[in-house]
Amino acid sequence: MEDIRLNVALLRRKVPNLTTAAKSIGIRPATVSNLCTGKIDLGKAEIRTLVGLASLANCKVDDLIIRGEKLDMIETKIKALDFFAPLVKEGTTGLVARPGMGQLVILAELLHRFKEGDYTTVFLLPKTRQDELETEGITELANYLTESTEETFSKLSEISGDILLITDNSYVVSGQLLDLQEKMIKEGIKNVTTILLDLSGEVVDEDIPFGPLETVWQLDADLAARHLYPAVQPIFSTSSLVEGVGVDQRHFNLRQRAQKLLRRYKELRSLVVVYGLDKIRSNELETYERGERLEAYFTQPFYVAESFTGQVGHEVSLSQTLQDVEYILDGKADEQSVDNLKYIGSLV
Repeated sequence: MEDIRLNVALLRRKVPNLTTAAKSIGIRPATVSNLCTGKIDLGKAEIRTLVGLASLANCKVDDLIIRGEKLDMIETKIKALDFFAPLVKEGTTGLVARPGMGQLVILAELLHRFKEGDYTTVFLLPKTRQDELETEGITELANYLTESTEETFSKLSEISGDILLITDNSYVVSGQLLDLQEKMIKEGIKNVTTILLDLSGEVVDEDIPFGPLETVWQLDADLAARHLYPAVQPIFSTSSLVEGVGVDQRHFNLRQRAQKLLRRYKELRSLVVVYGLDKIRSNELETYERGERLEAYFTQPFYVAESFTGQVGHEVSLSQTLQDVEYILDGKADEQSVDNLKYIGSLV
């Protein structure tokens, strides 16, 4: 079957306020969001939905469909991100979190890792002074800092090679980011991967946080409260890569198995917290304990936090992560304690 996916970049440019626009013509925002990330197979989308989106974008239905184009992954070597919601090269990723859930630490770690790698990092500074103060200590990890979309475009034009652009939701709300992306396309600048954050935490309550995205990294309040970092929500964090095309079948299958286990584990945990382990049926105990081990495995020490935690940062390749997750899912780690799986790199 032909690989097809939604032209998220076009939709993002043409319909800035997609949530309101979609609702106005009877399309559920969740449907649009799932189509953007690939959670809903575009081939199974209702014709009326595609026609409605095309009318909003003032284009043909065919313009909204990309055929046969492979998405590429940027491997961060952060286990939870690469496994559950891989970063799409030249796509737009949104960090969805409330303050205090660790999004700034994730951002700092990414900047550190990319600065050491082959990517040039550009941080378009927040518009407000308060937000600038919150990102102090993080912005210094970027190769370049800019203060306006005009200055950012000028800098992007000068850089050869792959670029990681970081900015916050204020530029999405004002429409300036969309204008910048439109200008980049017109000028043939295609090597930019964008990551968006929201220091206010307001996007958590939106139907489509930041608008159409290729990747969503949603953080989990419960994981953060239990100090299990990075607190990546394994069910709602998603990417066009794992929901559509771009990852191999093994990754796809393991992710589905892991999500199924963690979903049931979370349900069981709500009983354990109130009533204790005794209330779990014996045939569910293995599911609970295995889910607890898998949850612990996805914690990871970061380089940027070494001076605070005393733990040495770790990188874990995706191939190793897949091997480790399979090992845990198959019960081969059942003899290991949960504590021994927390804040490690790989199982090897």
